[in-house]
Amino acid sequence: MNQYKQCLKISTLLATVLSSHAFAESSVTLFGIADNGLFYTSNQTSLGSTKNGKSAVQTQAGVWTGSQFGLKGKEDLGGGTAAIFSLDSRFNLNTGASQFTNAMFGQWAYVGLTNPHYGTLTGGRQLTPYYTLLSPYSPTTWLTGFSGAHPGDIDNLDTTYKTSNSLVYLSPSVHGFTIGGSYAFGGQPGSFNLGSSWSAGIQYKMGAAGIAAAIERFNNASPGGGAWSANSTATAGPTQQGVSALTNGYQTAAAQQRIAVTSGYAFTSKLDVSVSYSNVQYIAGTNSAFKSTAIWNTLGAVVHYGVSPATSIAAGYSYTRAAKANGITNGAQYQQVSFAQYYALSKSTGVYAVEAYQRSNGQTLAADGTTVIAATADIGDGFNSAPSSSRSQFVGGAGLIHRF
Repeated sequence: MNQYKQCLKISTLLATVLSSHAFAESSVTLFGIADNGLFYTSNQTSLGSTKNGKSAVQTQAGVWTGSQFGLKGKEDLGGGTAAIFSLDSRFNLNTGASQFTNAMFGQWAYVGLTNPHYGTLTGGRQLTPYYTLLSPYSPTTWLTGFSGAHPGDIDNLDTTYKTSNSLVYLSPSVHGFTIGGSYAFGGQPGSFNLGSSWSAGIQYKMGAAGIAAAIERFNNASPGGGAWSANSTATAGPTQQGVSALTNGYQTAAAQQRIAVTSGYAFTSKLDVSVSYSNVQYIAGTNSAFKSTAIWNTLGAVVHYGVSPATSIAAGYSYTRAAKANGITNGAQYQQVSFAQYYALSKSTGVYAVEAYQRSNGQTLAADGTTVIAATADIGDGFNSAPSSSRSQFVGGAGLIHRF
């Protein structure tokens, strides 16, 4: 019944959009991606467990790019100004299930205005300027988020994190500079700050080189921390985003803060490199299970080479180190190497392969936020719910992607 209702909603939405298209000078595009593959993992278990890890051979959907469908549109309002909107839904190609609970367009959904001279202002559920401005030099550009994001996507250099109820502004490029800012309204009675999120960043591109710096902060709607409230603007449905083996013991944070710098240089049209640094803080509140701010610092680098117009390969390395706090005497460390290969069969269809290995050391906190345990491996953001039960994890496999 729920699937029937969803199909009915989509059909009604399509009919409404297409009928309105006939009466206005506008463009509406239905787009999508279908991505599926077969992968081997050396060790995986349930999040929070440090035992009973087993190897697995399984299908994995959305490895190169998340399987999705959506609608996007633009209407010319005159004087260079246009109204725009985008609705994007993610799903599991193997089961047909929606990625986000009770959110048909949980990936993003926004409407706004754009002008080449004044920039773009949008409102809805969106990516933050932190991600948008850093992303050209993110490891996930060539390595995928599944196995190429920094461990657990701790620093949000993939599309793991979105904010609801947000206003986002991105400027046009002026002499190579682009700036952006966002604010997501928490809407909590009696408090302007609870549950809110904000972000700001700057990017500079000139010729073959570029650099970007940004900051974002997500506030828990639960006063003083505690269980991450579903009323917070940074959520995935009713739950906290980005929970992994790295952050499982810090889910009761009062706030999350990320600061990052990314940069890249193209030596030729075929060869380019990118580097990144991030500082992530899960800030404790009076009701948090842990008592001191948890900090992770990550350094990463990626080399990409276009073998031919149809073929590209990439390799990356990252090192993440957590600070000593909350009874931890040996801060967790994660070293990860990732590889990716892609071959375009056409403009819309390609085959790919990815491989990655991660080794962890040191200590972290268990899900209760107080017990010190051994840090376990968690490759990219594809294993946040199924990390290794040990210090090591390997994944490798291949897939097919089609865009329409």
